[in-house]
Amino acid sequence: MKYASEEQEGPAVDRTAGPAASAPEQTERRGPGAEPAAAPHDEQQGTRNRVARSILDHGPSTAAELALRLGLTQAAVRRHLDSLATEGVVEPREKRVYGTRGRGRPAKAFALTDCGRDAFDQAYDQLASDALRWIAQSAGGGEKGEAAVAAFARARLAVQAEGYRKAVETAEPEARTEALAKALTADGYAATARSAPNPQLGEQLCQHHCPVAHVAEQYPQLCEAETEVFSRLLGTHVQRLATIAHGDGVCTTFIPKAGAGQAAHSTARTTKTTTASASTAGRNPA
Repeated sequence: MKYASEEQEGPAVDRTAGPAASAPEQTERRGPGAEPAAAPHDEQQGTRNRVARSILDHGPSTAAELALRLGLTQAAVRRHLDSLATEGVVEPREKRVYGTRGRGRPAKAFALTDCGRDAFDQAYDQLASDALRWIAQSAGGGEKGEAAVAAFARARLAVQAEGYRKAVETAEPEARTEALAKALTADGYAATARSAPNPQLGEQLCQHHCPVAHVAEQYPQLCEAETEVFSRLLGTHVQRLATIAHGDGVCTTFIPKAGAGQAAHSTARTTKTTTASASTAGRNPA
C-alpha cells in the first residue's frame, strides 16, 4: 500500500481533515437522513488513509482519540484499525500512562509499523542525492569527486552482488541470465531475461523498475557500477543499451553468448543506437 501525499488526496481543511468518511460512517455521524456515498470502497479507503495519517501526525493513538480528531464514531474507527492491522500498517500497543493509573483495563493505542510508515511519501531520494553530493565535494569536486562517487557505487554494488552470486553460480551456464533476473526481481527490480533480436548472438536482461532511478539521473556512476557487477557475475562483457534513469522505459543490458565475439558486440551497438533513437523521440535534447 502506498499513501499519496495530502496534495494528491484532494483539498483538506487541516492535516487530519481529509476526504469525507465512508457511507456507513456518514450515517453514524450525520444521521439516517444522510445521502449514501457515491463510491463506498474509495471513501472507505480514503478514511482509512486519514486514520493512518492521523497516527503518523500525532503518534500512537487510541480509537477514542482518533474518533475525536477525525469526527467519526469509535466503532467506525475500530473497523478501520482492524483493517489496517490486518494489512500490517498499524499494530496495537499498551498506552503509556503517566502518573497514577486508574481502575480498569488500560486503553489500547495503535502505532504505525515500519511498513505503515514507509507507505507515506519519504525523502529517501533527496537524502541519497545529498549524501552523494557531499561525497563528491569532500573529495574535492570535479574529476576527483566523480571518482569518489564511482568508488562508493562500486562498494555498494559489491555488497549487493554477494546476494546474487550464489543464484548465478549454481545455475547452468545457459540459465545464468535468468537466475540473475530472478535475484534482481527479489530485490525490487522487476527483471526478466529474454532473447536478443538475434537469439544466436545473445540475450537481454531487462529491469522494468529501478529503485534508484531518480538519483541515477544525477549520478550515472550508479548505473555504470551495476553494469560492471553484471559483467563479473556472468563472466562476460555486457553492454548497457538503455536505462530508466536516462529516460528509457526499461533498463536493458545485452549479454552475448559465449563465442559470439565481435558479431555480438556489433549487434549490441546497432541495437543500442536503435533503442536510443526510439527512446529520445519526441523529447527535447538535453
